Amino acid sequence: MQRKAFFILLALMGWLLLHMASAQSAITAEAIQRANLRASPGTDAEQVGEINRGTLYPVIGRSEFFPWVLLASPQTQQPIGWVFQELVTLRGDLNSVPLSTVVVSAAAVAPAAGTAAPPVAGSPGPTATLPAPIQPASGVVGTAKGEINIRYGPGSDYPRLGVATAGQAFEVVGYHTQFPWVQVRYPDGPGAVGWIALNLLDITGDIFSLTPISLTNLGLPTLTPTPSVINAGTRPGAENSPLSPAFADLGNQLWLLMLRAGFDLETNRFGALFVMDLQTKEAFSFGSDIAFSGTSVNKVAILARLYGTLVAPPDAQIATSIANTMICSNNTSTNDLLNVIGQGDEWRGSQEVSRFLNQLGLTHSFLTSPFLEDPTRPLVPPYPIAVPITGVNQSKANPDLSNQLTVDETGYLLEDIYECAYEDSGPLLADFGGAYEPRECRQMLHVMSNNNVDGLLRAGVPAETRVAHKHGWIADTHSNAAVFFTPGGNYIIVAMMFQPDWLNFQESLPVMAEISRTVYNFYNPAAPMPAIREGFIPEAPTCNFAGTPLIADLRQAVWDQ
Repeated sequence: MQRKAFFILLALMGWLLLHMASAQSAITAEAIQRANLRASPGTDAEQVGEINRGTLYPVIGRSEFFPWVLLASPQTQQPIGWVFQELVTLRGDLNSVPLSTVVVSAAAVAPAAGTAAPPVAGSPGPTATLPAPIQPASGVVGTAKGEINIRYGPGSDYPRLGVATAGQAFEVVGYHTQFPWVQVRYPDGPGAVGWIALNLLDITGDIFSLTPISLTNLGLPTLTPTPSVINAGTRPGAENSPLSPAFADLGNQLWLLMLRAGFDLETNRFGALFVMDLQTKEAFSFGSDIAFSGTSVNKVAILARLYGTLVAPPDAQIATSIANTMICSNNTSTNDLLNVIGQGDEWRGSQEVSRFLNQLGLTHSFLTSPFLEDPTRPLVPPYPIAVPITGVNQSKANPDLSNQLTVDETGYLLEDIYECAYEDSGPLLADFGGAYEPRECRQMLHVMSNNNVDGLLRAGVPAETRVAHKHGWIADTHSNAAVFFTPGGNYIIVAMMFQPDWLNFQESLPVMAEISRTVYNFYNPAAPMPAIREGFIPEAPTCNFAGTPLIADLRQAVWDQ
């Protein structure tokens, strides 16, 4: 009995210390807009609640390995859930908050029906676990069934005013007599209204009690041109070439191509793109402010860092691991290279890759762990590893917490390798104390030119075209990064496409190929590519380059191709 009482007292003291640490540090978090609370750190954990802007919540714990913090109820100081740091504004020194592994139960934080917590001192507004239901003057509410468009008029051919997310509610103020569309209260629309297709809403109330609208010509005003989403390349510390009108027009064509295929940056299904002219160095991108899962495309960074480690051409074993990493995307071979970089420690090798990217000024891309070899054996860091918080959006594309990149930074890395290989210039030669030589950079591009994945961007150019590329895909993200060598000029394309949960290859592959064909025809108007090729993706189990001529190529001390 005394032993049991001792452990109860010990548990109470632990909770008290956690509470005191939070109170003393006065660390609070406020949702930037709206954020989900999870039972534990990670988007795959059970959702146990939600917080909204306008309430300050005490931060009582933080994850040792992931950028998540544990929040408490302002009234009881009891844990109410974990939130991703990028979704909240933190006030105070987070380092003073103790590490925690608490798992929160949904039942423990469920609010009583019809109740809301009183405001916190210093909070700019009232507290509520869930948003208060709207009280429409019309008596009719429409709730979005999913991610939907709000339009200027009753039809999909009208301009889009905005995008609503699943569960968002609107006051319905009218219905159209000829089309199955309803007019809703929308402050950002002309006259503070907009239109939504009826089948996209769950309706509460009687829409036929509202004002009927029969106009088919709504007097669409002259709309100001939509600002281009194309951005000129903005590599930190470099003088970027301004976009020529023709190159900027190419960027807008590609943006419209992506948009028409349903990959829209305003929605949760979207794409990002980077294109660079290797003659003029002008570049454009869109979606470069979004972090994506690095997939296997970040193995380009591993390859580049590896060659900075080698003091002689690779031996047969390392050369085979290079080929099997860059062509087969074999994760065991990839970790063998990280082991070489880290001098026997693949985790240290991962950190070295991140440091290498930072030295190049590519601060939005990183790798903090080896690649998963066996899904039944999760990776466990041997020591605490902080997840970098970068200056781009690290939530929109649900990126891997240990492996992230942006399209522009991947493009700039390929540019660095190309300049080193064929222009005898660039930061790899200038900034790394002689660790690189052009022969090594040419061999990097040579092994990527042997990549036998013929789909994705390669399917948009003639089959005989030299394309040095790295592919990568996971369930929700498909990606490809490539250097193209064409008669009309050399260029870089990096494409990333994302759809929550699952992205179908039948939808992504043709879009990537058509993007590639459009760029190829821009550079080669006298001999254009008439249509994309079907392409193919070889079977992974048959991929092994041990003993092939490519291994002999990589082991040469002189390489001029």
